[in-house]
Amino acid sequence: MTFYGCTVLQPEVFQNLVNCIEQRKINPIVACTFPLKEIHTAQAVFLEKKHVGKIVLKVAQE
Repeated sequence: MTFYGCTVLQPEVFQNLVNCIEQRKINPIVACTFPLKEIHTAQAVFLEKKHVGKIVLKVAQE
């Protein structure tokens, strides 16, 4: 799992966040999910700015 951000916090804050997500104590809001091959459609949806939550690109099949 990889997270990118710009906030500088103590190292344990990030690990606590990951733990809460893994334990399903918190859930990110996902607006929609696209396979990587539909990245252009995902970008268009993002640029419309009508979504609430994250736009997710799936890199591999589950």
